[in-house]
Amino acid sequence: MSNRLAGATSPYLQQHADNPVDWYPWGEEALAKARAEDKPILLSVGYSACHWCHVMAHESFEDPAVAAAMNDAFVNVKVDREERPDLDQIYQTAHALLTRRSGGWPLTMFLTPDGAPFFGGTYFPKHGRYGLPGFLDLLPQVAAAYREQRDALAEQSARLAEALATLEPEGGAAAWPYEAPAHALAGLKRTFDPVHGGFGAAPKFPHPAELDYCLHAYAQRGDAEALAIVRTTLDRMADGGIHDQLGGGFCRYSVDAQWSIPHFEKMLYDNGPLLALYADLARVTGERRYADVARDIVGWLVREMRAPDGAYYSSLDADSEGHEGKFYVWTRDEAQAATSADEFAVASPYYGLDLPPNFEGHAWNLRVSEPLDAIAARLAISLPDAQTRLAGARAALFAARANRVRPGRDDKILTSWNALAIAGLARASRALDEPRWADLAFAAADALERTAWRDGRLSATRRGERADLNAYLDDHAFLLAALVELMQTRFRRADFDWAREIADVLLARFEDRERGGFWFTSHDHERLFHRTKPGHDNATPSGNGVAAHALAVFGHLAGDLRYVETARRTVELYAPMLAESPGGYSSLLTAMAALESPPASVLLAGAADDCAAWQRTLEATYRPHVRVLNLAQCTDVPPALAKGAAPASGAQAWVCRGTTCLPPMVSILDVADALAPEGARLR
Repeated sequence: MSNRLAGATSPYLQQHADNPVDWYPWGEEALAKARAEDKPILLSVGYSACHWCHVMAHESFEDPAVAAAMNDAFVNVKVDREERPDLDQIYQTAHALLTRRSGGWPLTMFLTPDGAPFFGGTYFPKHGRYGLPGFLDLLPQVAAAYREQRDALAEQSARLAEALATLEPEGGAAAWPYEAPAHALAGLKRTFDPVHGGFGAAPKFPHPAELDYCLHAYAQRGDAEALAIVRTTLDRMADGGIHDQLGGGFCRYSVDAQWSIPHFEKMLYDNGPLLALYADLARVTGERRYADVARDIVGWLVREMRAPDGAYYSSLDADSEGHEGKFYVWTRDEAQAATSADEFAVASPYYGLDLPPNFEGHAWNLRVSEPLDAIAARLAISLPDAQTRLAGARAALFAARANRVRPGRDDKILTSWNALAIAGLARASRALDEPRWADLAFAAADALERTAWRDGRLSATRRGERADLNAYLDDHAFLLAALVELMQTRFRRADFDWAREIADVLLARFEDRERGGFWFTSHDHERLFHRTKPGHDNATPSGNGVAAHALAVFGHLAGDLRYVETARRTVELYAPMLAESPGGYSSLLTAMAALESPPASVLLAGAADDCAAWQRTLEATYRPHVRVLNLAQCTDVPPALAKGAAPASGAQAWVCRGTTCLPPMVSILDVADALAPEGARLR
């Protein structure tokens, strides 16, 4: 018998629809039942690609005895953290404060009927093991504590609410944190792993916001050490097992410091920013290998993640057939059977199949283990021959893998993650001159506009034709940033107008007008136990940082200083944090740089072919502080961007910084010179 999750938009919730647990989705029905029956809430937060979420579901939520104990003493609420990041943020932070431990998924929290958390953990086995209490033993103890310790729980809830409030920024900066960018970069250099790349030890995450910050530092200050951080990290990741060597795309993180064994789930939100990074590094270095990785990411997005309407699905599961990584790993015999003898002779040492198993002692997760030129020399064959054999082996292994049982796919469309993918596709299309990728970006944006934007309101999620949930800060901020990328890729007046609408919504419905910055939830969002205003970058960049940067850039393009001043107030709010401990605030620091020195805008007008050629030439150089807008084919140029009459033939450019524009230029050499840093100009 199905419970109340059967009609949810979330595939994760639907996976639990046939549990014997009497699950509710988060909402007033569940909260009202808890109040009416004076029962605590058992809140379980997870997502469909999560391995340990599946483990706990199989052990406990599918077990009639556990379900009976849950149903008897609790109102049980299941939440998809991807659809409800507002709830996940609150209760992950509460978990950390209550337990003094880091959180994760599944998150298991026990709440009072008004939503106040009083006990929690992450994964609990059905019976005690791994040093963890058994879930079946824990349930009656928590229920008894709720009945018998009301005063203590009320006092704890009050202290917890106060502690959560102190975590939000209060502003009051005495000075602009001028030294924060240098201190942040120094911190990244200290924690950088010069051998394996990345930051810190295992587990190791990609940290695209931090890598993007380092690449900006190289472009703006010529910091060779910052460039080395990016190159080493992206090299090691590309060679590692976190990178799907056959199908493209990256998994969420590596469990080791060498990027060898990932947590096998593949998320849309990682791959959009990584696509942009690899394409930008190819533009900086001119090296083909980075462009090849970018192309593999796009191939994976189109082949496995693209919905029929052009938008992108959320994730691929870590598990298949009940085992994590089973779809991706190989035995040596399987790989040898799938390839020819000549192909295997190259592929075996290249992917490490001649080494001891690296996955659970019996299988291999493919990673680059030896340079191809060294293999060619040892086999006494030419490098082109080795390349041909490897390409054949890769194709054969990919074809053989396609016959396996595939991991499950979460087919909901998240607005924020799609915006990250759109921005990545648009930026990569310019960096590598791939117009087809621009088409993909515009198709996804148009799909969001048709389905997620209604009467000036944005939805956070969609599955099929059903859009749902009030959108969050990240949805609006990431979408505004994506629209700014699209305007640079192929200017359309509709994107400019939509960007203005999104910017206005940010100011009207999310801005803290008293202190500055943006709340994660809108002013008309349901009232929760706590309201967050996050500024720290995590797996995705900070919504406050992205919003501030996008508003600063778009404000200058639109000639609307309201947006720029709102961005400035946001950075000022976080200024004490940036001054004291700038690590983890790369997005806000990028916004700060755009406010200190407004980005340059190059506005092109004239003959379409000539303007397109100028745009390609200008985009061939990595200039993160420059926005090139080709207006040649726009018949309705926004007044803020209309600088003068377009020539009937040839191209003409206006180079603007902030609200000041140089006289029109008819030579692209003059444009390039105007964009060069002081001291590097030709004339």
